[in-house]
Amino acid sequence: MLLERMMKNLTTPSIFSRKYGLLSKEEAEEDAKQIEGMAFATANQHFEKEPDGDGSSAVQLYAKESSKLMLDVLKRGPITKEIGEVKIFEEVKASYETIFDISGSRRAFIDAEEAEELLRPLSKPGNKYTKICFSNRSFGLDAAHVAKPILSSLKDQLTEVDLSDFIAGRPEDEALEVMNIFSSALEGCELRYLNLSNNALGEKGVRAFGGLLKSQRDEGAIAIAGLVIQSPMLENFQCSSTRVGSEGGVALAEALGICTHLKKLDLRDNMFGVESGVTLSKAVSGFADLTEKSAPSLEVLEMAGNDITINAAPALVACIAAKQFLTKLNLAENELKDDGAILIAKALEEGHDQLTEVDLSANSIRRAGARVLAQAVVRKPRFKLLNVNTNFISDEGVDELKDIFKNSPGVLGPLDENDPEGEDHYEDSEEEGPNNEIELESRLKDLKIKQEE
Repeated sequence: MLLERMMKNLTTPSIFSRKYGLLSKEEAEEDAKQIEGMAFATANQHFEKEPDGDGSSAVQLYAKESSKLMLDVLKRGPITKEIGEVKIFEEVKASYETIFDISGSRRAFIDAEEAEELLRPLSKPGNKYTKICFSNRSFGLDAAHVAKPILSSLKDQLTEVDLSDFIAGRPEDEALEVMNIFSSALEGCELRYLNLSNNALGEKGVRAFGGLLKSQRDEGAIAIAGLVIQSPMLENFQCSSTRVGSEGGVALAEALGICTHLKKLDLRDNMFGVESGVTLSKAVSGFADLTEKSAPSLEVLEMAGNDITINAAPALVACIAAKQFLTKLNLAENELKDDGAILIAKALEEGHDQLTEVDLSANSIRRAGARVLAQAVVRKPRFKLLNVNTNFISDEGVDELKDIFKNSPGVLGPLDENDPEGEDHYEDSEEEGPNNEIELESRLKDLKIKQEE
């Protein structure tokens, strides 16, 4: 159907046909096939970069590219075999190439003359190259000097650069100078991909590429937030172990606020803030707002390893209390301590009948916090695992936990890494015992946790 419509457009008399000539049906059919193939390849490449999109932007790009190519063919007019049909259309096709790769040739040194010949396509005005690969070819100083102005002219369009194994066999001094030249030429490019492997960089090599490396802006989480905003039907979002900072965390929280169908949110092992820091509170508050106001069916919340302290816990607790469909809560490897653990326990006391697993391991929790947490979950009808390992629970506290779960074998997780004599870094000494527990309860007695109506 698309080919037929393209052929019809190419063979219908128009202002272009009056000026450049009308294509025959055979010629239009051949041109339409090549146009469709190139437009599809361009649109598909765009779609692969944003797999979470709905494909509408790729469709728009397909239409735009096919229109451009058809216009080029109309302006070209009919051609004869003698003129060289293949050659002319290859020139049209070349203007839409995006990948330049010289790695497939034999592994060899490149001198200035060969560099000029090899890199000539990159120097043509109006080229569309966004990805270059110089791997497997060894550049010397003369070849590097040839490449420098060419690469500098492409700064605004390059997104992927592969310079792996591109100085093989060169003396160290020459290799470092070549690296400096390439770094200077590419400095300022906004790259999504940079490959410098197999160059035996060492400290000197890293320094040689310092200008290029430092010029790269890291907007990972902010860029991801832009994609999330376009995905309101998102149900599962995983961004664990990516070391996202506070600014990126806030951007993600704001973007996820529109995802009202969210069921699983995994943000383990990031850096949404620092202990007692204002930025941390803002970041975690952002996620609390997200889950309080939207995502009513949130089932899994994973925020392990995020430097969450008691200072940010109230905002997080508000979100936990409101999410009655939670099945799994993972806040391991934070700094919630006893105060935070009791806050979490209070949030889980009412409802939460779907809850099956809670992980507050490695949070500097002592006897009081562990006991209150255990009491909050032990009677949940579907509860299967409480993990409070790698904390500072006293021997008496461990005995209390075992007694609480005596009728629920296997629900209390292992405590083999618990340190009864461990020390956290409370500003004030906090001894185990009744007085300490009373003090904790006193500090938390005015706690009010709002739940969604």
